[in-house]
Amino acid sequence: MMARRSTKRRPRVVGVIASRADLERAVRMRRPPDLFELRLDRLAGMADEVEKVLPRLRTPLIITARDPREGGANKLRLRQRRDLLARFLNHADYIDVELRSARALRALLAIAKTKKVRQIISFHDFKSTPSARILAAKARQARSHGADIFKVATRTDTPMELGRLLEFMTSSRWNVSLAVMGIGKLGAISRVLLARAGSVLIYASVAAATDVEGQMSLEQVRALGFGP
Repeated sequence: MMARRSTKRRPRVVGVIASRADLERAVRMRRPPDLFELRLDRLAGMADEVEKVLPRLRTPLIITARDPREGGANKLRLRQRRDLLARFLNHADYIDVELRSARALRALLAIAKTKKVRQIISFHDFKSTPSARILAAKARQARSHGADIFKVATRTDTPMELGRLLEFMTSSRWNVSLAVMGIGKLGAISRVLLARAGSVLIYASVAAATDVEGQMSLEQVRALGFGP
């Protein structure tokens, strides 16, 4: 029997570290979020520095090295991304890989499982939002790869696009948790609505500003009643 997701637990707030300035700010935080995400594709040129300060973050970590086709920086090849993830795996509580990369990275995901590192399998579409039916099929694929969380981030410039994400969240029942968010003109409101609908993670910028349209800052997220 498929487990039903509870919508009563508050979503955990993820502070995104994507630059040296983000890292420095995160280290100084007196009130860190529930989790930090290390965008290793953006931090690739300062990996030694990142590794040295990790003990000072004092917060569980998600590691990801994003595929360039889904917003990854520095045009990293699969091998480079795999090496970065492997390097930081011992520090991670979660590893996030794209659904399109899951098969190629299956050996790394198997190692992560032996280390009790939980898996986020993600899907990003920066041009549109697919139908709820297509998203449901991708959720099934993510689960087949061992996902603990299926993360979806898609374009939400119109009420119709946002409606597709809400339909996916509210009409589906999977034996996998969902972290769902919009990007674009309705990105901010989508994150609030989807968090209320059961999304288990809400991502926020560590800095006051971000280049991800619709992603709020930690201060804004907390002002809305989310996070520690």
